[in-house]
Amino acid sequence: MNRILITGGAGFIGSNFVHYMLQRFPEAQLVNLDALTYAGNLENLADIASDPRHRFVHGDIRDAALVNRLFDEFDFDTVVHFAAESHVDRSITEPELFLTTNVVGTQTLLEAAKRHWKIAPDDKYSREYRPGVRYLQVSTDEVYGALGREGKFTETTPISPNSPYSASKAGADLVVRAYHETFGLPVSITRCSNNYGPYQFPEKLIPLMIHNCQTDQPLPVYGDGMQIRDWLYVEDHCSAIATVLEKGRPGEVYNIGGNNEKANIEIVKLIIHSLGKSEDLIKYVKDRPGHDRRYAIDNGKITSELGWKPAYTFEDGMAKTIAWYMEHTEWMEHITSGAYQSYYQKMYG
Repeated sequence: MNRILITGGAGFIGSNFVHYMLQRFPEAQLVNLDALTYAGNLENLADIASDPRHRFVHGDIRDAALVNRLFDEFDFDTVVHFAAESHVDRSITEPELFLTTNVVGTQTLLEAAKRHWKIAPDDKYSREYRPGVRYLQVSTDEVYGALGREGKFTETTPISPNSPYSASKAGADLVVRAYHETFGLPVSITRCSNNYGPYQFPEKLIPLMIHNCQTDQPLPVYGDGMQIRDWLYVEDHCSAIATVLEKGRPGEVYNIGGNNEKANIEIVKLIIHSLGKSEDLIKYVKDRPGHDRRYAIDNGKITSELGWKPAYTFEDGMAKTIAWYMEHTEWMEHITSGAYQSYYQKMYG
């Protein structure tokens, strides 16, 4: 794990992972491929702009010529694939974009990895690869669909996505699995619960509510606000991915959860009270189509097999998150200007 291609490394989780890897693995060389769509932001990487261990490349994962040229130039031994259209609301209005980026983009990366890592690339029966190579697909618990009041998603839970976003991620996961089963490509898939922490684009619940509280704007809450999610601090997610890269078995899926089930309205009220605001700011809005009621992750497999567990309680993670956004108001102001305002009005009126 010395020469790593990270896709989507200017986004929320990807940029946190870049920072984590530079701290945890000082000998690693990182190439960061990002298309810089609405969720990609070079300000997330400003503090490492001069670090020689990190090179940023502006480009699209669907560009096979570019992807293969990067493999040729840098001779990667590891791919960590974050890049995706990932915001459910946008997938309802632009499903085609999600399918091409998330499915076709994933297949482009897999094909490049197979071509460069396979010892006999022209032999369709060969399943031998260079030692130490690994492709890791970063997926989501949303591919499993919705849960009832009880139970948790395990790695054997049938895939049953309910939105164009989760369907595109499920499709990508199946393509990754097929490259392992058909070609023997050494892959891993991780499926995480809802992340929160620094650098998150303010379409998502927690940064949206912090920003609107800061600016005394209404807090739009879908439906009754009782949608339940399992929340994972982003640094814990990064450490779990690194653990899977180091210890995970090829061909396996690993669920990554924070053991923190919370209703959306509970989190909104926590932010309100933390910032000394009034609950009068809450504005209930019409629920979005296909909004899953509850997700919960069983992380027993990664915990028992690989020895990973989350380091942050929800209370500690939220305190760090709120403090970060309060200290980085200029970052938020840049993000929420321009095109974001048009999107916000379209979603919430």
